[in-house]
Amino acid sequence: MGRLCQTDGLTEDQRDILEAVRSFVDKEILPVATELEHADEYPTEIVEGLKELGVFGLMIPEEYGGLGESLLTYALVVEEIARGWMSVSGIINTHFIVAYMLQQHGTDEQKQRYLPRMATGEVRGAFSMSEPECGSDVAAIKTKAVRGDDGGYTITGQKMWLTNGGSANLVAVLVKTDEGADSVYRNMTTFLVEKEPGFGETAPGVTIPGKIEKMGYKGVDTTEMVFEGHAIGAEQILGGEPGKGFYQMMDGVEVGRVNVAARGCGVANRAFELGVEYSQQRETFGKKIAEHQAVLFRLAEMATKVEAAHQMMVKAARVKDKGERNDLEAGMAKYLASEYCAQVVEDSFRIHGGYGFSKEYEIERLYREAPMLLIGEGTADIQRMIIGRRLLEDYKLKG
Repeated sequence: MGRLCQTDGLTEDQRDILEAVRSFVDKEILPVATELEHADEYPTEIVEGLKELGVFGLMIPEEYGGLGESLLTYALVVEEIARGWMSVSGIINTHFIVAYMLQQHGTDEQKQRYLPRMATGEVRGAFSMSEPECGSDVAAIKTKAVRGDDGGYTITGQKMWLTNGGSANLVAVLVKTDEGADSVYRNMTTFLVEKEPGFGETAPGVTIPGKIEKMGYKGVDTTEMVFEGHAIGAEQILGGEPGKGFYQMMDGVEVGRVNVAARGCGVANRAFELGVEYSQQRETFGKKIAEHQAVLFRLAEMATKVEAAHQMMVKAARVKDKGERNDLEAGMAKYLASEYCAQVVEDSFRIHGGYGFSKEYEIERLYREAPMLLIGEGTADIQRMIIGRRLLEDYKLKG
């Protein structure tokens, strides 16, 4: 293991967890990732192995059967998994966001019902905000839950871009509800929708049409979710009170952005590993290409970007772990890590030359995976807006 992506101040437990995950990645993920990715095959055996390691319950409190670890520990684990195959880290991320939202906002009954089974991986989580026509404009969602005379609700509408949409059996879904509030953001509610894993009609009035074909981020299932008069009880409202869904989702996305930053760090680190290894094997003009100044400078820039992104990701996680608002740090970390990841992957691709274009080389897979991080959990432009607004809050002129 090289000097990059080291983290100071870790406990012995944290170091042991990371060592176990790193070993699992090297032995169980890296040897099969490219083959599974090219086949767009769900990594069932890898997921089962992560269940045994306790990764699905990493941040779930011990009282619910989890390991009770910090966001920092989780982010570092995700960084290691993404170094092996980014799609696997996506399977973990959506599950984690739903568990986190339940921990922070769920009723005692909801926590008791779901968290112990989420810790073991028996219940697998997905979450859904986006729709076909709204993208980053969350306020523009149209899926609606209408309250009936019996106090229950009926959900109708179409959701988009669900990671784990097929394999999950619990989905946190953001919908519009008419609560009479003067703000659209207080007329949104998060429902905990239970369904069967798979495709087709997975619950009465709930259809998962099938996997969306993507250029990268394969293996993991990304789907739509169609509601046609799905009946659901008021007890399935996250936290038990309607009108708080937008703020609950934003809390989940905030930690999700730390996760995306961690994924960017992991993919970039792997791209650097591949580039620095290949550059010491390939010869041109009588010497290793690593000895050519152009390649040497490229390696130096790549390593610097990998290290900078890692340290910013670590800071964002630690701020959240202290119980502080971290939208600025999370936005910066996500923005920097995703941008740097794309650049480092492209540089590694260039170092590989023509072989980088071949599916026999791992860098080809990374080259198709990196762009997803530029748009996942909010685009780069959205991150810049968040960062800029927060800076104006902190540096507002007085008087």
